Amino acid sequence: MIIGVPKEIKNNENRVALTPAGALELSKRGHAVYVQATAGVSSGFSDDEYVSAGAKILPAIEDVYGIAEMIIKVKEPIEQEYPLIQPDQLLFTYFHFASYEPLTRAMIASDAICLAYETVELPDRSLPLLVPMSEVAGRMAIQEGAKYLEKPAKGRGVLLGGVPGVPPGRVLVIGGGIVGMQAAKMAAGLGAQVTLLDVSLPRLRYLADVMPANVTTIHSNEYNIRKLVRDHDLIVGAILIPGAKAPKLITRDMLKTMQPGTVLVDVAVDQGGCFETTKPTTHENPTYIIDDVVHYCVANMPGAVPYTSTIALTNATLPYAIQLADKGWKKACADNLALQLGLNVVNGKVVYKGVSDAFGLPYNEVSEVL
Repeated sequence: MIIGVPKEIKNNENRVALTPAGALELSKRGHAVYVQATAGVSSGFSDDEYVSAGAKILPAIEDVYGIAEMIIKVKEPIEQEYPLIQPDQLLFTYFHFASYEPLTRAMIASDAICLAYETVELPDRSLPLLVPMSEVAGRMAIQEGAKYLEKPAKGRGVLLGGVPGVPPGRVLVIGGGIVGMQAAKMAAGLGAQVTLLDVSLPRLRYLADVMPANVTTIHSNEYNIRKLVRDHDLIVGAILIPGAKAPKLITRDMLKTMQPGTVLVDVAVDQGGCFETTKPTTHENPTYIIDDVVHYCVANMPGAVPYTSTIALTNATLPYAIQLADKGWKKACADNLALQLGLNVVNGKVVYKGVSDAFGLPYNEVSEVL
């Protein structure tokens, strides 16, 4: 198969979809790998390293899209990429369709095959291609939240770990999945007093067993959220409903009950956000303030640590990319139910229920396209 790796052009997206190590694994199986010039430089990988791994370098993004049967990316295509996508071309990337209707309609019109990292799902309901970036984003949520709690950033001026004689900061994490667990671990490691919410009692029992003593688990409901937001310094939204929009768990009226300088970090922004006041931001302009509450809603948080993120992402995606390249997307998806669940839009048809529900689009059974 001919595989193309374009340079990411979304604002401040420094990751690349494939490391030289991944290019080597595909090349030695007989696949042709074409990488856009300088695509890996921001992640710490030179063009020469890709060439040594058996890839070929193409000068422009148009060249990569023009030759590839499968495009491997990190983030969803943006507007200037839409015309480059060809009918029957396989796009393997994060799409997060349910949060952005224009992208969904553009991919329907493209007649391409859109296989989304974030909905590839194992029988135990885990999301293997979302996990590594969720781990990065969960840890970064605390790193960034701690920074924006500083007074020059308009935060409360609280040091999360406190010092002897001064109590530590208070961190509220809403959602006990991968993001929430990593955020709670990082905050606890800094010495903060952490409250971790989830709707699942079995999950709360597990988290209570594995978390350090400075993490308290509480059942997530509106009453508890309204009570807790009043006295926590940093609040992390870590909610995910695979392939669908995130629910709005912190409403606009709750902001007025928070302490001035409270920091909200919405890791669910890719799926529309779990705060009513969320709007996507970039690493260039990461925050905005509403009712004296600082909002950090960067839609590609792991892009700020591209070396770590790119390696972690390739570690997860490469086995699936190899299956798609070796077998073709139809046979690979027929043979592997996890990959099949990654199919969102195929030749103009929406085949993922969460996407059709988000925009009232006709839903087609995936069996129709396989």
